[in-house]
Order: sequence, then structure tokens, then C-alpha cells
Amino acid sequence: MDLTELIRKAQEARARAYVPYSGFHVGAALLCKDGTIFSGCNIENSAYGPTNCAERTAIFKAVSEGYREFETIVIVSDSEQPTPPCGVCRQVMAEFCGPEFPVVMMGCDGSQRTASLGELLPYAFSLEK
Repeated sequence: MDLTELIRKAQEARARAYVPYSGFHVGAALLCKDGTIFSGCNIENSAYGPTNCAERTAIFKAVSEGYREFETIVIVSDSEQPTPPCGVCRQVMAEFCGPEFPVVMMGCDGSQRTASLGELLPYAFSLEK
């Protein structure tokens, strides 16, 4: 799988982040099994609870359009080090993806780390368990 297009889409989404409180821009690009790509950015809110992460934005956009089968996700942040998804995002991924689902995390300097969802969330809640 060539990640170039996903990385580009995640970087574009990161540039659209709405982050007036943290100043921390995150973008994500989600690849569906049929090749469709959904991107998302983090969107903050002054009440904090309604804030939505980039990963969930991309997943929710895909699900709202009828997609349920995903291949991989790329997450790009402002941090020099690759930033892993938060616990809420990991659980949302687990709702739609299996433990082998690859999560590619990139720092703004191009450093990259890949982990499976099972590594990131070994005891996810699911309907099967």
C-alpha cells in the first residue's frame, strides 16, 4: 500500500483544523477497502466535551456516507514525534475495525510509527466479546 496519497490528505486536513484553544493541529486520512479516502481534522469547542478528534471526524464522515470497511488510517500532527490516537478514538476504531487494523502515526518532521489497533487497544469493548 502506497501511503503517499493518505499522508497528503492527512496533511491537508491538518491545515484545516479548528484549534483556537490548544493550537495543536491534527489531520487524519482514512482509507476504505474500496479505495475511497475520507479525511478529517480536529475541531475544538470552548466547552471541551464537544471537541472532536481528527480520527473520529474522518471515521464519522465515512460511516455517515455508508462506509463500514476500512483498510488503514494515517494521523499527522504538529508534534515532531508521531502522535497516537486518544483512547476515545481507539475505541471508535475498534467499533469498525479489527485488531490488525494498521494505524500510521506521523510527526510533522516526517517521522513515522505504525501500530496495529490491537497493540494500541488490546482489550477493546466489542459486540463479539
